[in-house]
Amino acid sequence: MRAPQRSVLKAAVPIRNLLQRFAFVLLVGSAFALMLLGRFDNAAVERARLGIVDAFTPILDVVSRPVSAANAVVRDIGELIELRTELARVKEENERLLQWQTVARRLEAENAAFRSLLSAKIETSSFLVAARVVADAGGPFVRTVLLNAGLRDGVAKGQAVVNAEGMVGRIAEVGERSSRVLLLSDLNSRVPVVNERSGQRGVLAGDNSEWPQLVFLPNQAQVQPGDPIVTSGHGGLLPPGLPIGVVASTGDGGVRVQPLVNWHRLEFVRVVRYDLPRLEVGADGKR
Repeated sequence: MRAPQRSVLKAAVPIRNLLQRFAFVLLVGSAFALMLLGRFDNAAVERARLGIVDAFTPILDVVSRPVSAANAVVRDIGELIELRTELARVKEENERLLQWQTVARRLEAENAAFRSLLSAKIETSSFLVAARVVADAGGPFVRTVLLNAGLRDGVAKGQAVVNAEGMVGRIAEVGERSSRVLLLSDLNSRVPVVNERSGQRGVLAGDNSEWPQLVFLPNQAQVQPGDPIVTSGHGGLLPPGLPIGVVASTGDGGVRVQPLVNWHRLEFVRVVRYDLPRLEVGADGKR
């Protein structure tokens, strides 16, 4: 057996030497042949290329999915950061708008109160001092309010205080920068009034209730519910014609007057500086 093998090996040695000697030439020839094949048979090369692409496409798809998922996560994180920044900006802007809304509502209420005061019917000979109610009851009286106007503004004791609805009360105490108003409903309030319908005079007396009482009416006085009650001007301290209220009841409890003013919504008022008209002396010495 060894003799035939040796003979075969001896026969293969020249062939191997021949292949080693011409291997480089074979490789160059193969490359040249492929170039020629690609030049003269594009269809075959294209089919080969498509086959390679088809073979590697699933692999590329699997490999690209984690990359796409990572890109999506990075993109989502960036959007979340932008949304958080935008949310903080919107919250800050909303807070600022709410503050402006509060200011606008306060100014709107003040404008409405001032417009209402301008429409109040006051004697042209009277002077008005605008003031704000800064506090409620206090001092020796039960039903009073405190104003932020005093002597330096021309306010004096006894002057009438009104708002857009009607008479509120009278100045009971006055300081340099503040004054206290005795409301019509207080027990110590007494205001000379007149029934506009019948012309009969009386006194409106407070008793610490919501509706003060009409007293000192003449005998056989004709008073009906709904009659308007205004100041009479007697005494010279208050101007005549200031609206006060309407007669609410005329029963056994006396004549009750429902004030036009809402005691629970007092904010802006005016103090009436009323000067009693004086009689002028003529050139002949007659008045």
